[in-house]
Amino acid sequence: MRAALGPDYDIEKHFTPRYNPWQQRLCLAPEGDFFAAIREGRASVATDHIETFTEGGIRLKSGEELAADIIVTATGLELIPLGNVALSVDGRPVEVGKTMAYRGMMFDDVPNFAVTFGYTNASWTLKADLTSRYVCRLLNHMDRYGYSSCTPHNSDPTLSPEPYLDFTSGYVQRSIDRLAKQGNKRPWRLYQNYILDLLSLRYSRLEDGVLNYR
Repeated sequence: MRAALGPDYDIEKHFTPRYNPWQQRLCLAPEGDFFAAIREGRASVATDHIETFTEGGIRLKSGEELAADIIVTATGLELIPLGNVALSVDGRPVEVGKTMAYRGMMFDDVPNFAVTFGYTNASWTLKADLTSRYVCRLLNHMDRYGYSSCTPHNSDPTLSPEPYLDFTSGYVQRSIDRLAKQGNKRPWRLYQNYILDLLSLRYSRLEDGVLNYR
């Protein structure tokens, strides 16, 4: 960014976040087009807190006012787990936020149900592919042995719940209680690591004592 923006640009103020990499999402600028627009004066960045909207734009806490013809509010993203699908088992509603995620894709005591949740630090589809292949392997296993249902069940009293994601982003923290929990050890541990997931999802035993078949 220093090379792209020049020696006089205040990178410490505008492009040095308070958080560490991957605690929140990183943005990429293909071929530096965004930085070129700033360097050439066609765009600018104001790093501050919004105090209020004004007749002519936005007033910041520093007192600076940004003139604006159009304001796009883009800070209130809300995660909606499962697209607000209402789950129930035998007539009992399932509160996803109180469940534990088995291998990051199934919920404890919820039969025949899997979801895809990709990586936050790599291509989303890498994890989606591993999840899809695992589910296909599981379905083939059920067909082979005549099972009609498969339910992960936690019977380990030493398993402790942890947040599903460790992102500090506001949109994650606002919804963290609505996401399933992960455990502190396998197979309930959620890894943001393709190699570990490759071993766990492609080569793990399907009769592991945690999956209950009927």
